[in-house]
Amino acid sequence: MFFQQEPIVVDVIKQPPPAHDISVDVVLGMFQMAGVLLLAAAIGGLIAGLVFIGIRRLRDASGPPSDSEHVKLRI
Repeated sequence: MFFQQEPIVVDVIKQPPPAHDISVDVVLGMFQMAGVLLLAAAIGGLIAGLVFIGIRRLRDASGPPSDSEHVKLRI
C-alpha cells in the first residue's frame, strides 16, 4: 500500500503485419523456380548434345574414308 504505482500505459501507433504462413503463393513460387531450373537444364542438354553431334560429324567428314566391315550409323 505504501509503494503503490500508477500503471504504465504504452500507446501502440501501428500494429505489425501478421506473420504469413506458407500459402498458395509460396508453393506456386517453388514450382515456378523448379520449372525454370528444369527448362535451363533441358536447354543446356540440347546445346551440349548439338555440340557433340556437330563435332562427331565434322570429325567423320574430315577423316579418310574407311573400307572396313563396320557399319556407320550416320547419326
